Amino acid sequence: MKRSRRCKIVATLGPASETEEMIEKLWRAGADLFRINMSHTNPAGMRERVRMIRAVEEKVGRPIGILVDLQGPKLRVGAFAEGGADLIKGQNFVLDTDETHGDSTRVRLPHPEILESLQPGHKMLIDDGRLRLEVIETTPNRAVTTVEVGGRISNRKGVSLPDTEIPDAAMTEKDRIDLVAAVETGVDWIALSFVQRAEDVRAVKAIAGDKAMVLAKIEKPQAIARLEEIMAAADGLMVARGDLGVEVPPEKVPGLQKRITREARRLGRPVIVATQMLESMITSPTPTRAEVSDVATAVFEGADAIMLSAESASGHYPVEAVAMMNRIAENVEIEPVYRSIINAQRSVPEKTGADAVAMAARDMAETLETKAIVAWTASGATALRVARERPRAPILALTPCRDTARRLTLVWGTEAAVTRDAHDVDDMANRACKFAVRQHFADAGDRIVIIAGVPFGTPGATNMVRIAFIAEDGLRAQ
Repeated sequence: MKRSRRCKIVATLGPASETEEMIEKLWRAGADLFRINMSHTNPAGMRERVRMIRAVEEKVGRPIGILVDLQGPKLRVGAFAEGGADLIKGQNFVLDTDETHGDSTRVRLPHPEILESLQPGHKMLIDDGRLRLEVIETTPNRAVTTVEVGGRISNRKGVSLPDTEIPDAAMTEKDRIDLVAAVETGVDWIALSFVQRAEDVRAVKAIAGDKAMVLAKIEKPQAIARLEEIMAAADGLMVARGDLGVEVPPEKVPGLQKRITREARRLGRPVIVATQMLESMITSPTPTRAEVSDVATAVFEGADAIMLSAESASGHYPVEAVAMMNRIAENVEIEPVYRSIINAQRSVPEKTGADAVAMAARDMAETLETKAIVAWTASGATALRVARERPRAPILALTPCRDTARRLTLVWGTEAAVTRDAHDVDDMANRACKFAVRQHFADAGDRIVIIAGVPFGTPGATNMVRIAFIAEDGLRAQ
């Protein structure tokens, strides 16, 4: 079941979609990867979801990616004596370490490291920004604030700190337990929440090793300030627009989305655009026109993937939401203006042999109007380099590593198949032609472009590009 679009779809699993039957329906509707949100499950629940996804993968005969999203530090206020309190604009409100239940004048903030980091002038956003406080006085155990935007504050509401750098790493003890379990279970991608610095990403990679790729979620102003170094450390990125839109002014989010998407493409890092893409489909069988336009914008920008959260996890119409996202992407990609926008975003390639070969493969495929670019790759790096060029022709990645095939389900325009590595140039060309026909990329009489590295099986050695003509028997013309 070859996809007819280049942009990939990530579907989050949850109460509405956590059966094997529903996972298969979502995949057939267009989902390429499945996200497991560790904020709502534990290692045992994660393992069961992985088992079901792998069962569906075996049934459909195609690689399916799995993304485990770590919860990250959740900052919350304590409890109130009466369940909550009303804060009035202009009043003072104190956050401290006192375990006594709160009232309209104070509440406990059970995060001493935050109280130690707050400075006068810092903003504090409560309940997804519905209440806004400004710090006016601090001690190690207490922060006095002025209420800038008042309203009802209740038990354990979330706290966002757009101006404050949290000294601790982005991983909590729960995250470490979940990460180890995810790596042992064999998931493909790990998403790290609330990244502030490159060291946060490196801490996850130190545990994951080469068993899973690490994706940095960009959702804090501190990450924006260090975007280049975070991108260099991570294997991929997610524009997590929900929390990002709380901690930075929402009118800045579209520009940041474009900046992150283009920078990720320049570096050859897969990028996901996420959060509230088809939000109304949680309760409605059809999206709003604005939501359709939002999804289309991400596709026009060349994002590697677009993601559904509550729409597929807990909504009433999970299959319909995936199918709608699939149709939007398909229709955007056949628009005449789509190709001109994608081409205009091309970056200057890095001065490496692999980048030169990838760019040459793209040019050859477009000049000759070949049906596919077939990339032999062990680590996936060759396919990533070709995908960075956003060629017109689809990319078929042939790899001896099943893990690589699964990871590439996140990469723009790339389909992967598992096969033994080529043993010589003729074998490389012949099997590339066979797989192009078998996977419905090409037919007899068509031409394909093949790229590979010699000697075969050497990671990072992409140095050869060939043109092959598919003969009637499915082999290349001699």
